[in-house]
Amino acid sequence: MPFEGSCHCGTVRFEVDAQPPTKAVSCNCSHCRRKGFLLSFFPAEQFTLLQGQESLGSYKFNTHKIDHRFCRECGTEPFAQGANPDGTAVCAINLRCVPSIDLDTLELQRFDGAKA
Repeated sequence: MPFEGSCHCGTVRFEVDAQPPTKAVSCNCSHCRRKGFLLSFFPAEQFTLLQGQESLGSYKFNTHKIDHRFCRECGTEPFAQGANPDGTAVCAINLRCVPSIDLDTLELQRFDGAKA
């Protein structure tokens, strides 16, 4: 059952062709900690940008391997694009941008990105 998400203003909308996740990664790196992300990772082919390509900005930091995509209108970062260690393309979905997911029911998996 696919699920949809968006930025705050609705300019950027996306769909993930997968079951809504029950787990989320909570990372403490300088970027995730400041923005409060709860992330779930999906193969890139399961991700479809429905609208807003022209409004997306890009932010890369540290190793520049992850393309953090944000709406230039409202500043929200609904997803990021990168690759798994084996090189396969992946999308990291900011579950805080998916209204149908009850964040309080997610099993949190802590990742120590501050030391990675």
